[in-house]
Amino acid sequence: MRQKAKVENYDAPAGGWGSLNAVVHILTQEEVAILGSEILLKQNKPGGFMCVSCSWAKPASPHPFEFCENGAKATAWEIMGKTVTPEFFAQHTLTELRFWSDHQLEEQGRLANPMRYDPASDKYVAVDWREAFREIGAELNKLDPHSVIMYTSGRASLEASYMYQLFGRMYGTNNFPDSSNMCHETTSVALPQVIGVPVGTVQLKDFSDTDCIFFFGHNTTTNAPRMLHPLQEAAQRGVPIVTFNPLRERGLERFVNPQNPLQMIAGGTRISTQYHQVRVGGDAAAIVGICKCVIESDDLAQANGSPRVVDAEFIAQHTSGFDEFAAFCRAQDWEAIERASGLTRAAMIDAANVYMAANAVIANYGMGVTQHKHGVETAKMIVNLLLLRGNIGKPGAGISPIRGHSNVQGQRTVGISEKTKLVPLDRLAELYGFEPPRWDGLSTVDACEGILKGEVRGFVSLGGNFVRAIPERSLMEPAWSGLRLSVQIATKLNRSHIVPGEVTYLLPCLGRIEIDEQASGAQAVSMEDSTACIHGSRGQRKPVAEHALSEPAIIAGLAKATLKANSKVDWDGWVADYSRVRDAIEHTYPDQFKEFNKRMFEPGGFPRPLAARERKWKTPNGKANFTVPKAAFAPPKESDGVYELMTMRADGQFNTTIYTEDDRFRGVQGSRYVVLMNPADMEADGLKSGDTVTLVTEANDGVERSLSELQVVPYDIPRRSLAGYYPECNGLIPLWHYAEGSKVPAAKSVPVRLFKDVPPELIEGGEMPISASRHHSSETSDEIEDDQ
Repeated sequence: MRQKAKVENYDAPAGGWGSLNAVVHILTQEEVAILGSEILLKQNKPGGFMCVSCSWAKPASPHPFEFCENGAKATAWEIMGKTVTPEFFAQHTLTELRFWSDHQLEEQGRLANPMRYDPASDKYVAVDWREAFREIGAELNKLDPHSVIMYTSGRASLEASYMYQLFGRMYGTNNFPDSSNMCHETTSVALPQVIGVPVGTVQLKDFSDTDCIFFFGHNTTTNAPRMLHPLQEAAQRGVPIVTFNPLRERGLERFVNPQNPLQMIAGGTRISTQYHQVRVGGDAAAIVGICKCVIESDDLAQANGSPRVVDAEFIAQHTSGFDEFAAFCRAQDWEAIERASGLTRAAMIDAANVYMAANAVIANYGMGVTQHKHGVETAKMIVNLLLLRGNIGKPGAGISPIRGHSNVQGQRTVGISEKTKLVPLDRLAELYGFEPPRWDGLSTVDACEGILKGEVRGFVSLGGNFVRAIPERSLMEPAWSGLRLSVQIATKLNRSHIVPGEVTYLLPCLGRIEIDEQASGAQAVSMEDSTACIHGSRGQRKPVAEHALSEPAIIAGLAKATLKANSKVDWDGWVADYSRVRDAIEHTYPDQFKEFNKRMFEPGGFPRPLAARERKWKTPNGKANFTVPKAAFAPPKESDGVYELMTMRADGQFNTTIYTEDDRFRGVQGSRYVVLMNPADMEADGLKSGDTVTLVTEANDGVERSLSELQVVPYDIPRRSLAGYYPECNGLIPLWHYAEGSKVPAAKSVPVRLFKDVPPELIEGGEMPISASRHHSSETSDEIEDDQ
């Protein structure tokens, strides 16, 4: 039996005393209170280190404490003094460790030594670095490069990412899936088609110039808390903030700046002026409703001889497809839009009126949009809304996809991509004297399919927790053991490390906060934030593990052991001085990284040039394009007994890293195995708070996916919608259930059926369960956490 969650109402705003208490708790828990408080003062500061968690922009004039609650947790988690040594692995088999929770695994501390899996004892054993490199290189050279995956998490620096993609392409593979494939690949697919760039157009200064902000599908409270500072400043000067989200997230309701004593006393600021709880997946339909109102208001203005509502000059000069899109919006029926969005006509008109009254509008969106089956179309719909009034390419306006990992956007910038059209292969060939492979590689979903088919034989992971982050867990974990080679470069122990392949290595690397001492001295690295600004970062703390190497050093060691010597690539020289890697990046991307080394510590970062910011559209037709949605806005198909499940993150986690089992803002403590449910749906299904249920995916593909012993929590969520935690619910997501066009797993809208669990006493007593009950799970026993 799983531990029951304690559920209590939490009324406090985001930030404030709750945030301060959480920071103190994590620093104390990891025994880094004194050291941590000193290091935190250097977090996200020029000359200091960039946060290892979210990628939100870093201001040129930072606050005294330029970190958020989650940033402090991430820092404490990395600089803890505990280490995982060979002695630890000598005491535990991997079979035993698979019974541990995600939190228990990472809580053991930093990985201290390179390790190799010994199948005979089912344990990791210590190995010398030179031996590990030699053996891994030999294994890679036995494999077809087409069958080898080189995965990257979103935390690796620009320098490490550039070296990694070059190593892989010189080896002969283009299989470079990364964490972007699981989150914002939808953005990278949608935006180039309509505005000609794969990233957002908004910079931090635009939040000071805007007079209206829209939000779609983002939990700013936990996924980008430092963003609450510019939002609060905007709200305090009267900027309307209109939010669309199935759940009411606290940071988009109220925020107290912990650095402001007066706010701590007074209670903070209301953030959203309108908060619309769309049904799960209802964002595109809501935008159709707003656009319909704008276009029909413009039609009326023209009929009356009044000033136009849309920006007719901008549309005529810069866009294509307006007439078709406008005709589509006019033709839509309000009743269908209401049913598809879950909102009333009046609510959408209210939002449209705010939009039409504003001169400069920013539209932000997160994974509530990108991780949906129709995410690509929905992102394009957000662009449609902005184009109507010329809200791209002017101060205070633009599109703002909010990325997660601290350098997930930057990795794509320097070549981590499975799509060869996005990589300057000819330039790499010219610089380094080799012929790179020209075939498109495998995305995350493609890689998983290849593993299931036995076609993928090798997997090298630069950070991350791939096994835990992906869908289809019940099939993927058994298939993982079929890999010939698994190489995991990491700072901490996680689930991907305890599911071995035939030959498995665990290689400990330095964290970003640690001083990286090489032949030329202490090194700096760089990363790109979600506003396409580049920042330098310097480690501040002595490395906790003597035998851990930097990511560039590990990549160079693997490359030298695998590749034939190439006089044009000085791997050792690059490791000795990372500025030489930055020179190489500048030579490869001269338009994006001009004077890279000179500019990398500019306050606020230096922006990469983006044509759309200047209203230059690098699309095939040279225009910004309106598009007509084909399916994203359609009313849902009613299916008796089927719910839409969305996965979510808690304030006590960052992606798959679980700092605590609690979720303060939702009032859930002590367990993450819960499902949030509308009270009216609970009543209709004969459920009460605290009952446990099993969720079963509605797929009809012959694979049964289920998750049992989920505690029901009544919550303010739209009818027929459910919410459960990521990554615990990943096993309910079919591998084929992804965003059309981008293959991002559609974790925000999973069709499931719900069954009440049979109480153990009924099973033991031989009594028959009621017809609405079910006691089944495809979980393996290692998913059940200890009650201790």
